[in-house]
Amino acid sequence: MSDSMSGSISDIINDDIIHDDRVHGGEDKDIIVRVKDLVKNYISGTEILSILRGINIEIERGVSVAVSGQSGSGKSSLLNIIGGLDRCDSGNVEVAGLDICGLSETELSSYRQRRIGFIFQFHYLLKDFTALENVMLPAYMTGMRKKDALEKARLLLADMKLEERLSHFPSQLSGGERQRVAVARAMVNDPDIILADEPTGNLDPRNSAMVAELLFSGAEKWGKALVVVTHDEIVACRAKIRYTLENGILGGL
Repeated sequence: MSDSMSGSISDIINDDIIHDDRVHGGEDKDIIVRVKDLVKNYISGTEILSILRGINIEIERGVSVAVSGQSGSGKSSLLNIIGGLDRCDSGNVEVAGLDICGLSETELSSYRQRRIGFIFQFHYLLKDFTALENVMLPAYMTGMRKKDALEKARLLLADMKLEERLSHFPSQLSGGERQRVAVARAMVNDPDIILADEPTGNLDPRNSAMVAELLFSGAEKWGKALVVVTHDEIVACRAKIRYTLENGILGGL
């Protein structure tokens, strides 16, 4: 990928920085996520579906958390609200002291780019870019020098045991390898928290175990809070703290 791309890429970079007056620093510095009395409803015809009913949770920096529950229990909704992909109906969500419920759409875009690392069940890699380019691109888009972005991407892909696959395109990688590239990409912008929604859902047991191990060990190495939504008991057991979400209520295990 040449430097000539920088002009077009810069057109889609979100240059808006969240203002300092939205950050409430100085207290409980070990708490990276604080969710209080979170409520989310959906309207289906004439029916109101209560998906999240007064959720309260605090997550410390560097701690891994797993959330389990039946399909439709609200796990992904909780993750999407913390990640700034959806809004709550009431309650409060703070990430690194930042009250995200009061952010504009433009500020939320910047928040997602700079504060959150997303991993989904499908890898969403760009098919015309190599593994190395897929990982470095988010850092390059947020202003990191190309040389530094490439070096950071190489280090993360080495952590994912993919140092021999840097120049391979997604179509040349196995399902497990593609998902490991996605894990590396989620970490490249040094996010405050990594949100993983069924990250092993499309993988066989062997690749699922490998991706889970590299995801948790990578988060530990880089000191990142990690929230994983999963149906996989083996993956959930890897987390330091476990919760279940049932009928809109979050409970501990």
